[in-house]
Amino acid sequence: MDEGEEAVSLRERIGVDLGRKIRLEEGIEWAAANDVRYIDIQLDTAANALTTFDDRRAAGVRAACEKHGVHLGLHTLSAVNVAEYSPYVSGAVDEYLKSYIDIYSRLGAEWIVVHAGYHFSKDRALRMEAGLERLKRVAAYAEKKKARLLLENLNKEPEDAEVHYLAHTLEEWRYYWGLLSSPALRLSFTVNHAHLVPEGIEGFVEALDMGLVGEVRLADCLRNGYEVHLKPGEGNLDFGDMFRRIEGKGFKGHYTSAFGSLEDMLAGRDRLLARAREAGIS
Repeated sequence: MDEGEEAVSLRERIGVDLGRKIRLEEGIEWAAANDVRYIDIQLDTAANALTTFDDRRAAGVRAACEKHGVHLGLHTLSAVNVAEYSPYVSGAVDEYLKSYIDIYSRLGAEWIVVHAGYHFSKDRALRMEAGLERLKRVAAYAEKKKARLLLENLNKEPEDAEVHYLAHTLEEWRYYWGLLSSPALRLSFTVNHAHLVPEGIEGFVEALDMGLVGEVRLADCLRNGYEVHLKPGEGNLDFGDMFRRIEGKGFKGHYTSAFGSLEDMLAGRDRLLARAREAGIS
């Protein structure tokens, strides 16, 4: 740490995914009142839809974050298929992602979580190629706009499901890592998604350069199970071991809790910190 640089505790680094639970302005006030320094939010529906932010409202959000020292991230909707290749729809996906980048600076945001899309079993290779090319375009646009994108590893679906998220295994996620040559794109590592596949958190962490990870996302789940976002202690994810591995590789970014209600995530922060302390993380 450089002389004069503020030491940030692990408690301060554990944030909350507001999702679609609360109006953004109220979420910032809630975070400030509960000493939560990092939040992210989706801008797709209802009071937080992208189209509801005129200049005045955007300026108010930016001012509130600055006033309270809250770091804001945006989270695109994984249901929007980044691997889309159909005419007309494909162009709409490009515009959707660009709209998040366009509002980024207006809100004073600091990162945008993006995804690799999904395939329909038989078209996996074609979908991966389409998604990679789209993310290249989007990363180039983000560079121009000075926005920061974080590509998330997504969750597995049951083997007999027709639809499967891309970048849910380490092998698939690596397919997109060439994009990291862009200064506008880094990674968002969701540990509970890694816990669902054979390589597990250990395999993912061993493969990751933590200097390229901007965020670690947290929820509990069952080993090699299916996608659920349980509160810490309701599944079998060893959070102490997780913190030891990730912090041990020099991760300095923030964590984002993504489970249950806002109050569940607030209470969960204390449980997560207890597991970290037990693992020797101060």
